[in-house]
Parts: sequence; structure tokens; C-alpha cells
Amino acid sequence: MARSRSDSPTLFDLPVRPDFQMEAGLMRDGLAPVAGLDEAGRGPLAGPVVAAAVILNQDRLPEGLDDSKRLNAQARDRLFDVILETAISVSVASLSATSIDASDILRASLEAMRRATLGLCTAPHFALADGRDVPPGLPCQARAVIKGDQRSQSIAAASIIAKVTRDRMMGRAAELAPYHGFEAHMGYGTKRHRTALTEHGAIMRLHRMSFAPLRVDAPADAATQDV
Repeated sequence: MARSRSDSPTLFDLPVRPDFQMEAGLMRDGLAPVAGLDEAGRGPLAGPVVAAAVILNQDRLPEGLDDSKRLNAQARDRLFDVILETAISVSVASLSATSIDASDILRASLEAMRRATLGLCTAPHFALADGRDVPPGLPCQARAVIKGDQRSQSIAAASIIAKVTRDRMMGRAAELAPYHGFEAHMGYGTKRHRTALTEHGAIMRLHRMSFAPLRVDAPADAATQDV
């Protein structure tokens, strides 16, 4: 997969918190509106990968926007509501564990970002995508921004929307399979989760069977069950 040009910053180039400078520059160049794209859930053993696309209103930028990983759950929930209230457009898309297994997590993440962009009710003229790769098939020009959720407020907003949405999805999964503890680890490979896999087996269509230790050629022997 060909990679687009990205603007990797040095450590000291990163602002204390993300700002709106990249978006403002693109808008001055006639490329408004600008969407921020990010995803949540590339690393877990279970659950979907969720992506969000957000077009912020430059006149109503939410206070406290930051990389979702640097915020606690209460702050994320508050900003989730503020973003939905103030943004010009917000869209979310997800790909299931089955879809991830059918391709790979990178392709699935990029495809989720593409679908989220297409779902925006206001079409963007430019997209800023977190990471090293621009999702193929976007309907607009785009740029990959390494550590974008720490540099761009639009990407930070997308990271919050994606993270909160995915956490709530995993909370629902916890109600269906309480013995796996999804509400605590969100599908990541914690000790508690791996112990539950050993004791209860994997859940088809929820666990990612292409990820170690679940894949067939992995050393761990985990049974599977259906729900």
C-alpha cells in the first residue's frame, strides 16, 4: 500500500495541546471545510475498529480538546457531547472483528475512516488523517499527520468521538458476555482478558481470530463459542 506524504514532527514541534493552525491554513487556501479523521481500536483482541470524521465549527471550538488517550473517561464523555452539539458535521463508521480478520487491521482502520468521511452530511474539501497513511478512496484531498491527535483539534475531536463510541459498544458487549470483562479492558489483551479466554474461550464474531493468541497457528489453545 502506497503511503502519502506526511509531516512527521519532532518531539519539540508538538504543541502542548492540539490547535487549529493546520485547519486555518487550509481554509485560507480555499480548502474549507476541513475534516479530521481518527480511529480507535487497532490493538484489541476483540471488538470493532471505529473511526470518526469531524468538521469543527471554527467559531465554536470546544475547550479542552486533546488526544483521547490523554483524557480521562469523564473528560471524554463531556467533550463527546460538546463536539456533537457544536461541530458542523460528525460521522462514525466501524468494521467488525470479522471484517478485520478478512483483511488486516491497517486496511480495516483506513476503510473505516473512508466510510466515516463519506458519511459526513457536509462534504469536506480536505481531510487531515491521523497516522502515516491517507485512507484510499477519500472524496477529497487529504494529508496524513503523524501524532495528529496531539496537533490538530479536528483530529483530536475525531479521536474522542471514535474512542467514546467504541467504549460504549464494548460496554454493550460486556452485558452479553460479562465473564470476559469488556467494560474494564475494552477488548485489549490484559491479564484478565487472557485469563477469560483460557477459561471461557473466544466469542465468534466479536474476538479477532486473526490476532495472537487466537489465530490457529498461535501457541495458545483457546476454544471458541458463539453468542
